[in-house]
Amino acid sequence: MASDVYSILAPLLVLLATVPLLKWVRVAQREHYLTGRMWIFIRLWYRDSFGSFFGVIATLIATVLAAAPGLALPAKLIAASVGVGGGLLLPVGLSLRGSTGKLALTARTKRLIVVSFALDLAVAALFSLVGMGLASGVLLGMAAPMVVEVALRITGPLEARMMSRFVEQATSTLKRVRPRVVAITGSYGKTTTKNYATALLEGSYQALASPASFNNRGGLARTINEHLIPGTEVFIAEMGTFGPGEIASLCEWIPPEIAVLTALGPVHLERFGTEAEILRAKLEITAGARVVIVNVDIPRLALAAKMLTNAGGKRVVAVSAVGLDADVLVKPNDEGELVIYISGTMLARVPANDLAATNLGCAIAVALELGVEPAQIMERVTNLKSPANRLVAGVLPESGVEVLDDTYNSNPSGARRALDALVRRGEPGCRRIVVTPGMVELGRRQYPENFRFAKAIGISASHLVIVGKTNRQALEDGANEAMETPGHLLEGVVRVANRAEALAWVRRTATAGDVILYENDLPDHYP
Repeated sequence: MASDVYSILAPLLVLLATVPLLKWVRVAQREHYLTGRMWIFIRLWYRDSFGSFFGVIATLIATVLAAAPGLALPAKLIAASVGVGGGLLLPVGLSLRGSTGKLALTARTKRLIVVSFALDLAVAALFSLVGMGLASGVLLGMAAPMVVEVALRITGPLEARMMSRFVEQATSTLKRVRPRVVAITGSYGKTTTKNYATALLEGSYQALASPASFNNRGGLARTINEHLIPGTEVFIAEMGTFGPGEIASLCEWIPPEIAVLTALGPVHLERFGTEAEILRAKLEITAGARVVIVNVDIPRLALAAKMLTNAGGKRVVAVSAVGLDADVLVKPNDEGELVIYISGTMLARVPANDLAATNLGCAIAVALELGVEPAQIMERVTNLKSPANRLVAGVLPESGVEVLDDTYNSNPSGARRALDALVRRGEPGCRRIVVTPGMVELGRRQYPENFRFAKAIGISASHLVIVGKTNRQALEDGANEAMETPGHLLEGVVRVANRAEALAWVRRTATAGDVILYENDLPDHYP
């Protein structure tokens, strides 16, 4: 009788143990299917979670009991059931379904699930051959992220070959339509600059820009294949990178006439290791370009601009928010305006409207290089708006609370700019509230940058709402130091588990006249 129960329950337990794979496939999807990312998230989810830690201990004990040769079969089944149940829950808090970033069953995702599932079954079969089938069921749930990592490495070459077909189609389309190509990269500011440039060209050219943050091989190929039509005169391609050689590969089949370097900072430092490596990867965009537009306010980019001019023989257009000798200067003044200079001559003063000065300067340089008249550019500048979720201001009609939505920014420079925008708003005595999970992928600089950010919040805002656990310690430490600083404004620090709790707190607390800054937003595959 016991053996009959075993023959039914053992396969069911192994099948249940494969369910956690879906959690980690969702993480892989949110992380662009990049190998090596599973280990980062294992550390994040298990680092400060006592529940997950004790869950691992319980699961390991259950594994030992399920494999113990002298233990009665019913006891083994109970131990295995407990262990599989623990595997379904681990890590505590990582959702199977997801709320902010649900698992999308694309063709690629389905292939990854199939390979991951096959690996689980292969492991279970091997364990069964040595009489440890129940133990495999317990271990598989806990080992799900490692299984998905292996599946990513197995499917990677196949996915690259499949992608090459779409790239070949896109290359053919580019050769047929023959648009002038503007390629934009930078640690941040890419999307904003792209949107500004597209708006400044409107009315002068039929221009196509890669939508949203479609800045990798697949996104750009899809943009070209679906949207690049005969008559398109300019294609503005945002180009991102997670490693060396990626932008160079993009430029092989989307060769730019004009290359733009918007900024350099520690974004993705976790992946690159040093800012020097980030710069090398970004400079790949300049290889075949006729003109390179550079934000020279960043010292490393200023040096790169000199190198490109002297050693590379490139025509370089220098953009600045401070330097009067820049080719394009967009300088903020004390009256809430941006003063625009071209080659040292002032052309216009326009309302700042939270526009990013150097990003606007890069966009103006693009339009000038493409032959748009300065007068037309200045007319269009006044109608520019920030892209969605990038320092967009608005007032909630039902409450009168002013909101600054900067949820798509996650870099130290952008965070400082957002705080400046927060300080400019609201009447004296109003509450200024910052809601943030902090900044990620900054490598060894993640703690100090979030610490400094929180300290700056303490000088500028009345409340800090910390979302999640990922950067909680750094933000708390920075806020505590701010509260020891004479003249600080910080009245309190609020800790919430997720964005929904943060929104609920704001709805309960904020009243008409208050100003809320939502700075960055992490999807729920971050703790």
